[in-house]
This record gives sequence, structure tokens and C-alpha cells, in this order.
Amino acid sequence: MREIIMSKIGILGTGRMGVRLAKMLAEVGQQVILGSRNIDRATKIVQGLGIPNLTAGNYEDAANADVILPAMFLRDGMLDILEPLRHYFDKKIYVDISNPFNDTYTDFILPWDTSGAEQIQHRFPKTRVVGAFKNVWWEVFDAPTFGDIVSDVFVVSDDAEAKSQFFQLVEKTPFRYIDAGKLANARTVERMTLLSGELGQRYGYFPRMNYKFLGETWTPGKHDKLAPFIAGNTAG
Repeated sequence: MREIIMSKIGILGTGRMGVRLAKMLAEVGQQVILGSRNIDRATKIVQGLGIPNLTAGNYEDAANADVILPAMFLRDGMLDILEPLRHYFDKKIYVDISNPFNDTYTDFILPWDTSGAEQIQHRFPKTRVVGAFKNVWWEVFDAPTFGDIVSDVFVVSDDAEAKSQFFQLVEKTPFRYIDAGKLANARTVERMTLLSGELGQRYGYFPRMNYKFLGETWTPGKHDKLAPFIAGNTAG
């Protein structure tokens, strides 16, 4: 069995996503620092969870970890909040979970030709940005499976090594991780999350829903039962 990579992970933010990610990663054996602007808040949460390898700290403590995971909103000034910590980020993996929601979660504050992940990479160019968990709503972390179906997490990055290291970090967690390609594909993943939120509200699932990438190995033409009828027909 392959050895699981162990790194200290610093989570900046103690909201619904930050706490759940801290709990999940600590429960699979990773050393996690849960950082808050109010260390008393982080301490209370950590004490309540009672996981030995989960510790409390401030933002600076979390930013000093091997892997950085800010759990904040772009709309709340995340980039400016992180700016004083940029010297901690150089050459480290930055796990970006952000979606550029507006205050009502009905649209994004960014245009179609960019993404939260790309904005972070532009602001902190020496950081190795890996976009992940963008498509996962907070409630799904409490129960990642739907019956016997495991939820998917779409992972994007322009840094192949950072993406590979991320896959090892999360290998024991209860999700299936899909390599979703380049960092710019975060534009699609983030929009998928916006769509799932709208659909979830309409059908009464919100926030208990997620995506699943389905398929089978395909040999072109092998299973095309209609090919004999279509061949040679150029009528359109």
C-alpha cells in the first residue's frame, strides 16, 4: 500500500467550510491548524471536536503550515485579508475552495472570463494554487455518500506536482477526487456550483447535493449500433 503523504495543513477561517475541512483532514491523520482572527473561537471549536492532531491558532499560525487552505469569501475581501501573509505562501500549496458568490448566492462577483482560483494565482504568483472542494456544499461533508454513491471533488491546477501532492494528502478522505485539468477550468467548476445551488433550491435538495462524474471505458465505433444506418449518409 502506498505511503500517504503527511503535511501540516493550515486552515484560515472557522466558518462552516473551514471547520468541516479541518475535522475531515484531521480525522484521516493529517496535522491541522485551525486558524481564526479570534484564537479563542478556534480554541473552543478545537476543544469541542476533540481530535488530537487538530490544534488552534491565529491566521499567522495557519499560514506558517506546509499547506495553506483559506476558507473565506472573495466578496468579504479575502485577498486583502491574506495580503499581509503573502510571505508565508511562497512555493507552498494553496488549496483554493473559494467560489465568487455575491451576498445572496444568486450570481458571481467575477466575470465569465476568470475564476476565483485564477484571481488568487494572479495575486500570489509564487503560490502553487490547487482548486478543490469548490463543487461541494458544506452539508455534504457531514455525509459524503448518497446511498452507496460517493461524492466527487473536481480538482484543478496548472502545477502537476502540486495536484499530485494534493491527491495524496486527501487520499483517505471519504470523497472521490477527479483531475479536472488546468486552473482555468475553475471557471466551469465554480459555475457548476452556482448551478447546483439554484437547482438544489428549486428541487428542495439544498444544500444536500453534489455532482458525480459517470462513464465507462469507450472504444470509438465499437458500440455504435446505428453506424450501419448512418454510414454514407451525408444528408445531415
